[in-house]
Amino acid sequence: MPFLIRWVLAFVLLAATYNPTGWSYITWAQANWETRLPLTLFLGLIFLAGYIIYLRATLRSIGLFGILLVLAIAGTLLWVIYDFGWLSLENPAVLTWIGIVVLSIVLAIGLSWSIVRRTISGQADMDDVSE
Repeated sequence: MPFLIRWVLAFVLLAATYNPTGWSYITWAQANWETRLPLTLFLGLIFLAGYIIYLRATLRSIGLFGILLVLAIAGTLLWVIYDFGWLSLENPAVLTWIGIVVLSIVLAIGLSWSIVRRTISGQADMDDVSE
């Protein structure tokens, strides 16, 4: 359940930032930049803080190689799904949603990996050891 919560939060962060429906921060900010500059910057900084938390944890736990590995696994899975004819790549909105889902899974794995590694190995991380 904790992984699911982390994934949902990452998905919400990414989908709220940009999605093809037009109901996103990017779309809103472009339309309201001149009239609502303080609110636009405030919300942008909130989003930036969320991304920093997720990206920093992901880079620390699985690193760039892990990120690339998860993206490669997701990419080949999508390739298999496309090869079986279960996925059409003609709709750009579907591709955007797939990208949001894949990136949110990468961020959720990055935020959860330390807990998974500790559970599997029984070893504490350096950050877990008290002085």
